[in-house]
Formats: sequence, structure tokens, C-alpha cells
Amino acid sequence: MSISMYQVAVPVFVRALSNLHHVLKLGEAHAKEKSVEGSVLLHTRLIPDMLPLVKQVQIATDMAKNGAARLAGVDPLKFEDNETSLDELYNRIERAIDYIKSFKPEQIDGSETRAITLKTRNGETHFEGQAYLLHYVMPNLFFHCTTAYNILRESGANIGKQDFIGKA
Repeated sequence: MSISMYQVAVPVFVRALSNLHHVLKLGEAHAKEKSVEGSVLLHTRLIPDMLPLVKQVQIATDMAKNGAARLAGVDPLKFEDNETSLDELYNRIERAIDYIKSFKPEQIDGSETRAITLKTRNGETHFEGQAYLLHYVMPNLFFHCTTAYNILRESGANIGKQDFIGKA
């Protein structure tokens, strides 16, 4: 039995972002318990040359929502990167999940060979759909979700592997 591009993408994106929402909530509870302002948590980094928590969440949501859109052959919904509170980050994650869930299997299935071009600061990068999903979107999504988790964990939040992975 084969698995479709939709099955590999949409449920995985939704689960990753839902679990990110969950670990953020636990991180927020820990910060409140320790009298740490949410804005401090948003700007926490693992090391000085890494992006802060807020940016990790922004990039994770962009990877998932933009990935689904590009696989479907539509222009991605644009989000402003202007969140200044945890509530705004939760809203961003929820909006991304709703957007991703709006795609139907028939929009994404069959996108294995769809041409996808990304414009980056280093120029254009060209992919076919399957390589884009498996070698670009998925690794980036999980890198930024993992980094957000690690920032929260390093900040002292009582979170563990099961919080990151979620319930089966």
C-alpha cells in the first residue's frame, strides 16, 4: 500500500504544530511560576547566534503552511512576523493549523513532481514536490520545532519527549 503526499504532509504538519502549541503552553506555565515575563521567554535563545523562541515558532509555522500551499500549487497565505506575546504566537499556530487543514487531499496528492521554486537570499532553489516535502520542509519544520522545545527545556520548563511527540 502506498502513502499519499497529503498523508505525509498535512497530518504531520498539524501534529507538529499542535505539539509545538502544547510545549509553548507548558513553557509559559513554567515562566509564570518563576515570575518570568512572557516577553523575556519570547526572546530567549539557546546561544547568542541562534534565533530566539519567537522566530523559531514563526519559521516552524511558515514551513508547514507554506509547504502545504506550495504542494497544492497555490500561493501561501502570508503571515506578518510581528508577534510580541505568547498569546499572539498561539494565535499564529492556530491560524496556520486551520489553513493547513483547509487543503483537500486532491489538491496535494499527485504533487510529487510539481515544480517548486523558492526565492531565498542566495537566489532561487528548484525542487520537485516530493524532494521539497521530504528534504526541505520536513527537516526545517522539525529543526525549528525542536529548537523551540530546546529553548523551553533549557529555560527550565518541565517538558519531555512525550510532550514533543504527542499522543499517538
